[in-house]
Order: sequence, then C-alpha cells, then structure tokens
Amino acid sequence: MSTDHHDLDQLTGIRSGKPSFYVEYLASAERLRRVIHALDRISRALVRTTEGPGTLVRAVAEAAADHLTAHWVVFALADGALPEAAPRHLVLGPAGEEVDADDPDVPPWVAVHLRAVRSGEGHTHADDGGPGNGVAEAATDPHHLHVPVHLDGDVVGEIVAWTGADRAIDATDASVLRVLAGQTAAALQNSALHQRTMRLYGEASQQADDLAARNEQLQRTRDALTVARQREVLDSERHRIARELHDSVTQYALSAGMQIEVVRSEIRDERQRERLETAKALTRRAVEQLRSAIYALHHHGDRGRQSLPAMLEELSTVHMPSDLRVEVRIEGRPVMLPSAAERSLFRVAGEALFNAAVHAEAGVAVVRLAYRKDRLVLSVSDDGHGDPEHVRRSLRIASAGDLDGSHRGLVNMAERAREIGGTLRIRRAPQGGIRVEVGVPLAPAGPAPEPVDTSDTSETSGRPS
Repeated sequence: MSTDHHDLDQLTGIRSGKPSFYVEYLASAERLRRVIHALDRISRALVRTTEGPGTLVRAVAEAAADHLTAHWVVFALADGALPEAAPRHLVLGPAGEEVDADDPDVPPWVAVHLRAVRSGEGHTHADDGGPGNGVAEAATDPHHLHVPVHLDGDVVGEIVAWTGADRAIDATDASVLRVLAGQTAAALQNSALHQRTMRLYGEASQQADDLAARNEQLQRTRDALTVARQREVLDSERHRIARELHDSVTQYALSAGMQIEVVRSEIRDERQRERLETAKALTRRAVEQLRSAIYALHHHGDRGRQSLPAMLEELSTVHMPSDLRVEVRIEGRPVMLPSAAERSLFRVAGEALFNAAVHAEAGVAVVRLAYRKDRLVLSVSDDGHGDPEHVRRSLRIASAGDLDGSHRGLVNMAERAREIGGTLRIRRAPQGGIRVEVGVPLAPAGPAPEPVDTSDTSETSGRPS
C-alpha cells in the first residue's frame, strides 16, 4: 500500500500546501495534465482485450511511447511466461512504427535489453531504487526507463523506453508506466483466455453443426434403408406371385388349350368345332394376359429405372405375341418425365399393343413417341380390323358403368392419361386399323377437367378389351 500512496503522490504532484509557489504549481498542473492524458491512453489500450493479444500489445507500447515521447520502446515477455500470449515482443522506433527486432537499424542497447527481458534477466538491472523498481536511472541516464510487468507476484516481462535529449524521465513518468505495466499482464491473460474461449466456442459450434449434419444424413440413410426393405419385401412378393402364375395358372391354361385342340380334332360336328375354336382362342388370350401380368410384376418400380424409349423398345420384343410385329419410332429429343408419368405411358402402350394383337388381330403395330416443344405424344397404330367408333362407344359405356369388367382395359388407359394431365384419343390409323394417342404437356399440369372425351377418346387397337 505504501508504494501505491507513493505513486499517487507522484501522479498528482501534491506534496505541499503552499499556493505561493506558482512555478511549482504550474509544473504540477502540467504533470497532472500529462498524467490524465496518459491514463486515458492506458485505459483505451487496456479495453482492447477482445481484439486479441497482438492489438493489445501494440496499444500498450504506443501508450508508453506517446506519454514519454520516446524514441524507442520495447515490450517483451519472458520466455515461458503467459504461453498463450502472442506476439511475445514488440519494438517501436522513433517514428512510432513497429521495427523487426533483428533489423540492423535497431540500436545495440535496445537489442541487449530485449534479449535480457526474453531470457528472464531484464528485471535484475539495478537502478536508483534497487533492482526492478521502475524508477528512471537518473544518476546515470535520465532518458532510460524499464518497468517490470508483474502477474501473481512474478515478473513476466518488461516495458523499456528511451527518450531523446530534450525529454528527461521523472518519477511521474515512472509511476505512469508502473500503472500501465501493472494492468498489462492481467489484460494479456484475459485477452489470451478470450481468444481461446472464442476458438473453443467456434470448434464446439462447428462440431455441433457437423453432428447435426451427420444426424440428418443418418436419418436419411435410415429412411432409405426402410424404403429399400419395404421395396425388397414387395419385390419378393411380386416375384413369388409371378412365379406362381407362370408355373401354375399359365401352365394350366396352356394345357387346357392343348386338350381343346385334341378334342376339336376328334369332333366332326362343324358347329361344335367352331365352339371349341372359340374356347381355344379364349385360352390363348388368357395366356397372353397372364404373360403380360407376369412381365408387369417382374418390371415394377424405379429400381434400375430405364428411359421411356428404352422401356418401349423392350416392350416391343418381350411378351408380345409372335404373330405381331412391333416397330418403335422416336421423334425429337427425349426428355425425362416423372417416374409415375413414364410408367403410366408404358402401361398405356402395353395395353394398346395387347389389344392390337388379341382383339384386332393385327399383324403390324407402330409405337411412336414424339417429343415436341411443349408436348409429348405417344401413339400406337395397328393394321387390324378394329373400328374406332365402336371402341369409343365401348369406352363411354364402360366409363358409365362397366358391370362385367369386359372393357376395364379401356377405362384404365383413360384414367392413366387423365392422372398425368394428358388426353387420350382414338382414331383411324394410317395402316387401316386403330390409332391410340396420348398427349401429355411437358410443363407441369393438373388432371384434365373431364374424365373422358367421349367424342374422340379411348384406348385400344382392335375390339375393346
């Protein structure tokens, strides 16, 4: 406490109550003004804790240089002290600019003091009041001052200054620098801790963001696995049903057809032979329907998704009757549609081809996929004996109430076209049979307002399925 009172006396200059000593009063007032200015600089320097140790160190050195109008100022920390503080030292030259400690323009005595402080020996320099008291070496050099920087009772560094010939250092200057040095170490420690806290906070925030991203990715993976499991179960069941249909129902239908043919060959009654011929044709159609169903069960969903042109090419060669020749023609540049829309168009094409083969007894069918500017048109034309007007009438009747389900295929095609925002039309084909056409806008569109265009809408090639 005695040292604090001594510094207060030095700072205020109040040691006598004699107002008649005007010269001393003026000198005291000037010291007080300088002290107030210095304390203001010191306070502004020390509040820069949050800007980082580097900014704080420079602000402290500049405050010391400004108060003393010093030519050279050194701020240095001893090796091992305040390990998180950086920079460890700073040298200000005559113009107040920062100078590299290894610069050849740095005076030898400045370099010597810097090395001594960094090695931990700087505070052992003797001056008038004993080692390290921070008083100017007035007896030998009134233009040199070094003040130790204390932290928790230990010396962790020094502030060292040299002034020009016209600026002598007095006890007030030493007191100002002691105040500055006394707060600098704590401010540096707080600044280093603040920087460390901000760094740790940033790392924690980054880890939290990474964890949230990983959790989201994990959730997406879990969802994908759930969907994959569900799809695997469904695919397994579809394949099982397809195998059962192929190995049992289809074989039974084929056997029935063979038995009918055997019986027909042994009957001489023409009327009975015609009936058996009809039964044989029905079994043939049943087999084709079963094959179509088996194909659909084996080719369901988006797994290994193909483009619509590729699916149509495959459809034209797989599970089609051997007596129906199918040609696929692609016009324009293909555009990928939503999976549901492409599946619907694929089903429409399959149903139309089946009707062309089974009902219209066509020999040739042409599947055309035309990609236009804002519209996609799928058409299936055949050379069968179907009547467009008869098919359209059958569709109207089926849409109103197809009680026996005999025209369900027509209704399904119309519904598929409507669900994807398209229209279905049935016309006379250039080959002489029926042309089933579905137009779909390439831009998003809602369902058509009318369920069926009864004037020119339907879907199949020969007789209605």
